[in-house]
Amino acid sequence: LHGSPLTDAGLALLNPALSIHPSLVALDLGDCMLGDEGINLICGLLPPDGAKSGLKELTLSANPGITSKGWGRLAIAVAHSSQLRVLNLDYNPLGDQVAGMLAVAVASSRTLEVLDLEGTGLTNQSAQTLLDMVENYPTALRTLILAENNISPELQQQISDLLSEGEEEEETEAHEVTGREKNPWICQNNSSSQMVLMTSGLGDSLLAETEM
Repeated sequence: LHGSPLTDAGLALLNPALSIHPSLVALDLGDCMLGDEGINLICGLLPPDGAKSGLKELTLSANPGITSKGWGRLAIAVAHSSQLRVLNLDYNPLGDQVAGMLAVAVASSRTLEVLDLEGTGLTNQSAQTLLDMVENYPTALRTLILAENNISPELQQQISDLLSEGEEEEETEAHEVTGREKNPWICQNNSSSQMVLMTSGLGDSLLAETEM
C-alpha cells in the first residue's frame, strides 16, 4: 500500500480484514498520510507476547502526520511484540525524543532485528542513547540504519565498532556450538546469540539479507 493516500479513515476501513488475515506477515504503509489514529490501529497488528501471531515486518516510512504521542504508542507495542523483526521508520521527523523511546523498545524486544532510522532528524543525543543501548543491553538487533542524520562521525564509528563486536561474538558462539556437538560433555551456554552490524542505506538488499 506504499504511497496510497490511505489516511487514518482508509486504514480504519481495512483494519477489520487485516486483523483477521490468517497469514499476513508484512505490511507497507509508507507515505500513506497516516496519523495517530492510524498508529492505534497498527498497534493492534502487533500483539504482545503469548497472544496471536502478528506482523513480522512493518514499514511506516514518510508519514509526517504521526506525532510523538503516536510514536510512543508504537514503541510500547514494539517492545512487547513477539513477532516483529523489521521496522522501517525512515524519513519521518522523529527527533531525539522519539528515538529515545525507540531505543527502550529495541532494548526490550526479543525479536526486532532491523531498525531503519534513516533521515529522521536525529542528533548526537540520539546516537549516545543508541550507543548506550548497544553497549549495555543484549538485543536481537542485527541491522541499524542511521544514514542522513546529524550524527558525528566519531559517535557513528563507536556504534559501528560495538555492532561489529556483536557480530564477532556470534561467530565465536557458533564455533562453541559446533564444539559442543562434537563433545557432549562440554557444558552448554544458554546465552542468546547476537549478530549486529551497521549499514547505511542498503535499500531492498537489506531486507533481502534479513530473510537469509
